[in-house]
Amino acid sequence: MLATRQQDAATPSSSAAEVHVGRDGWLFLTGGRNRVLDQFGRPGFSRRTLWRWRSHLAERVRRSARFGAAYLHVVAPEKLTIYHDAVDGLAFDPERAPALRLRRWLRGSAGAKALVDLVGPMRAARWEVPLYRRTDTHWTFAGCDLAYRTILARLDVAPRDDIAARRLQETFSYSGDLATKLTPMPVETVENCRFESAARRIHANGLLSHFEAAGRPMDAHIGAHAVFRNDDPEADPRRIVIFGDSYAQHSAMSPVATLTPFLADRFREVHFLWSTSMDWDYLAEVRPDVVIGEIAERFMIDAPARNMRIGALADLAMARKASV
Repeated sequence: MLATRQQDAATPSSSAAEVHVGRDGWLFLTGGRNRVLDQFGRPGFSRRTLWRWRSHLAERVRRSARFGAAYLHVVAPEKLTIYHDAVDGLAFDPERAPALRLRRWLRGSAGAKALVDLVGPMRAARWEVPLYRRTDTHWTFAGCDLAYRTILARLDVAPRDDIAARRLQETFSYSGDLATKLTPMPVETVENCRFESAARRIHANGLLSHFEAAGRPMDAHIGAHAVFRNDDPEADPRRIVIFGDSYAQHSAMSPVATLTPFLADRFREVHFLWSTSMDWDYLAEVRPDVVIGEIAERFMIDAPARNMRIGALADLAMARKASV
C-alpha cells in the first residue's frame, strides 16, 4: 500500500527537508541523521542489519534466561508506520517499515517470541484517539497507555486502570520536536501527561544529577540511569530493567508520555538505563525478573554494541557534552 495523497499548500514547509507536513497538520520525520524515509524504501533497511538484530535478540533472550529473567523487545514505531494514511503527497511503502521487516526476519529465531508488536495494536487504534502528538515524534498519553497495556499483556499482568483518573489536569499550547524544524512553527493544544503515582526515584547517576543541578534535566540523554521504587501494596513485586531511549525516559514528561513512569507505577522496582546496548554486568548484579529493550524504530538502523557498561557510557556522554 502506497501513501500518495496531496499535501495542503497552505501548511508550513521545511527548508531542511527533514519534516513532511501531512493531512490535517500531522507532521512526520522523514530525514535527519537516520534518513527515516529511506528506511522504508529499497533497499532501505539492510539485510545485514536485520541479521545483526536477529542475532542480538537471540543472545538477549539466552543471556537473560541465565539469571532467570524474561527478555522483551519493544520497538517504538515511527509515525510514518502508524499514521501512513495521513501522509499526503509522499510516496512510500509502510509495509517496508523496519519494525515489520524485523518481525518477519525473526521468524524461526529464538528472539521471535521476545518481540512485542506495537504496530498492530497502534494501527488498529490510530483513529479512535490520537496516539502521537501532531507536532512531535512521541506518544500522547493514549499512545503510551496502549504500549504499556500491550507490554503488560505479554507479562500476564493486569494494568492499573486508574492512571487516567490520576492525571494532572492541565491544557497548554505546545510545539513539538518536529514543529521546531518548520517555519512558521506550528502549535497544538495538548493535555498534561503527568499523573500522581506511589513510585519514587531512589537513584540517579552522576550524569543525570549533574544536569538536574544545572537546571537542564532534559540534556541528560544517553548514559542517564535512574531507579524507581514503588511500595504500594498493589504493586507487582517483580523488578524490571529497561534499556531504552526517549520513549521510555528517566522522568515523566509533560506534553508527551513515556513508558518508565507507567511501568514504575505498576511494578515494585524499575531501573531505567538510557542505552541501546545491554549492560550484562549490571544485569548480573541486579538480577531482574524482566529485561526490556526499548528502541525507536528509526534508531534500529544502527545495531548496538553487544555490551556497554552504563558508567562508561555516562562518562563518554559527559565528556562529549563538556567539549561542546
